[in-house]
Amino acid sequence: MLFPTIDFAIFFAVVFTVQWMLVSHAGAWKAFMVVASYVFYAWWDWRFIFLLAASTGIAYAGGHFVHPATGTRRRVMLWVTLAFLLGLLGWFKYFGFVAVNIDNVTHFLGLGRPLPLVAVTLPVGISFFTFMAISYVVDIYRGVLRPARGIDVTVYLAFFPHLIAGPIVRGTELLPQIRSMRDPRDVHYVEAFWLISAGLAKKVVLSSYLSAYVVDPVFADPHQHSALEVLFAIWGYAVQIYADFSGYTDIAIGLALLMGFRFPVNFKRPYTAIDLQDFWRRWHITLSFWLRDYLYIPLGGNRGPEWRISVNILVTMLLGGLWHGASWTFVLWGAYHGVGQIIGRRRRAARVARGQPAEPVGRRRIAWARFVTFQVVCLGWLLFRSDTLGNALAMLSRLVVGWGPSPLVTPLAVLAIAAGIASQYLPDDWLNRGLKVFADRRPVVQGGILGLVLLAITTLGPQGVAPFIYYRF
Repeated sequence: MLFPTIDFAIFFAVVFTVQWMLVSHAGAWKAFMVVASYVFYAWWDWRFIFLLAASTGIAYAGGHFVHPATGTRRRVMLWVTLAFLLGLLGWFKYFGFVAVNIDNVTHFLGLGRPLPLVAVTLPVGISFFTFMAISYVVDIYRGVLRPARGIDVTVYLAFFPHLIAGPIVRGTELLPQIRSMRDPRDVHYVEAFWLISAGLAKKVVLSSYLSAYVVDPVFADPHQHSALEVLFAIWGYAVQIYADFSGYTDIAIGLALLMGFRFPVNFKRPYTAIDLQDFWRRWHITLSFWLRDYLYIPLGGNRGPEWRISVNILVTMLLGGLWHGASWTFVLWGAYHGVGQIIGRRRRAARVARGQPAEPVGRRRIAWARFVTFQVVCLGWLLFRSDTLGNALAMLSRLVVGWGPSPLVTPLAVLAIAAGIASQYLPDDWLNRGLKVFADRRPVVQGGILGLVLLAITTLGPQGVAPFIYYRF
């Protein structure tokens, strides 16, 4: 069930109405929300609701076993729970990848085929709810969270606004909201409508246009396109994936706000970053912080000699790349960002050693750092988007030898890419003032404005809406 569809509009209208009718009856509200969220998830494939239920049961049981345990038993309970959760993720997401690669190696060595090549269907959103389940159990182990009731854990993991593609909300952020009484008079409707409208515009108009008319044709057959078209396809994909994923997040946060819940921010102008470390503070923030808190810091973080810190960074980014998909291109993408962060870290240390500021100072230097970082990120997106390494190399080769006519580089394509990047430089007070003006209007005027916005989105968007890119992760 895609957000920008009539099916979801009807679904949400029913859920929104019923859940506010039940808000003063906690037990009934939670039961209804579980049913609604499972219906939402079953819309793709009803069989995978059992996977979601299994992950929930493992997280709930693991939390209750870990909490009272001490010493070695406590650690064993934690690792057993993590093994079950990661085992489910590994089977559905990585078994095929591992089996094919082992098969290729053993076949090359003449050792036969030790693993069956089974086609395993990837459940939508499995990476997101698995990481949420892991954070819940680990936070109990660390003593920052107490075990929750089974129904609360079920709502926490299945809550439909974040279920398919995040943001990755932690138990410390969402469980207290699930337990508390919400007041419909305290809902931030203006902010919610703005987020939903902005998300729809980014997804339905900007992302869909760039995908259909620039990105997909070039990546499908780069040899048929000029260097300029390839360059614009790479830049276009950078804008497309931002508009697509941040658009989903905006909608998800807006929907949650309408239901009285506050999700964490997941994007903060990533293409204004001055280096790769800064980029990951701004891009998919809930995943970045998850990798930091549950992987990088346990590996040792910034402690120890410089070589050890570099290893920690590289391992974290390799696994972060693999989290996105079972493909060598994702592994290389993670390695690319890991090496880039190591280089950036050492450059900052060298500047400090020379008595210079760690970060660039002055408008020109900051602007140059942002420009270079954006190009470096775009080169990484080339790996991320390409189906194979060969496809990525073909795109790079066309940048050098592919000079010729560029019919795809139209004024509208240039405007779409420029608008997607320039929008991240708009001052916050512009948005705040706009929201205040909207909030001060009469309800009939607000409704008219929203109607015109939705009409514009529907008119400008192409026929049909493709699934969000991060659904497959």
